[in-house]
Amino acid sequence: MSTEIVVQGELTRVELDGAVATLRLDRPPVNALNLAMQGEIRTAARWLAAARSDVRAVVIYGGPKMFAAGADIKEMAAMSYQDMERDSHLLQESFNAVAAIPMPVVAAVTGFALGGGCELALCADLRVVGERAKLGQPEVLLGVIPGLGGSQRLPRLIGPSRAKDLILTGRYVGAEEASSLGLADRVVADDAVYSEALALASQFAAGAPLALAAAKRAIDHGLNADIGTGCQIERQEFAGLFATEDRRIGMESFLAEGAGKADFIGQ
Repeated sequence: MSTEIVVQGELTRVELDGAVATLRLDRPPVNALNLAMQGEIRTAARWLAAARSDVRAVVIYGGPKMFAAGADIKEMAAMSYQDMERDSHLLQESFNAVAAIPMPVVAAVTGFALGGGCELALCADLRVVGERAKLGQPEVLLGVIPGLGGSQRLPRLIGPSRAKDLILTGRYVGAEEASSLGLADRVVADDAVYSEALALASQFAAGAPLALAAAKRAIDHGLNADIGTGCQIERQEFAGLFATEDRRIGMESFLAEGAGKADFIGQ
């Protein structure tokens, strides 16, 4: 199936290939995340969140050589306290919009994912990482801290002590260590990163989209609550799926043919 560009920005674009959308970062040479690019990411993420029903999974990809080396430090160095106080909520909204995409999101990480680049990867549900990639939150080396969700998402993903090690030292980690920390979900050859991420996203795209979205909400919202509240969130999401056509299709298919044969329609 041919690839269709459905959202075109100057620094990003969204491509649709079947049921999988790719949010491509395109600001050579290192995809430095300036204010304009972050605004385009916010626009693309919101489009994906409201996308037509045939978009069932998303890949975030910076290209074969670089995911995103971080924020545009030249631009940031010129900003005052008043500038950042005014604009920082917009910057967080961009990455929060990525985290809020209801369908499964896979980050395809090549080269560097540092600072804002790492924070963007943290907004995905899973990360496929090239064997020569480097990830990290080096903001303290610039006299600041992660400002796009890194101090919150990283400890939730890998635990507070491991997150403090990375954030307080500002050190980079390679793919092998990222995997051992839980920061990388799959490590593959650099030239196989996108194809592996696309295959993973395609696997999600063949699933039950309403159930996948409900599972993602239950996990994400439950992490911010005590376990009793989390179980209540789970119960409500679970019960709600019994009002869907996909639940009927899935269970009838299982009884007739066994698991994994259902053709879900997203209703």
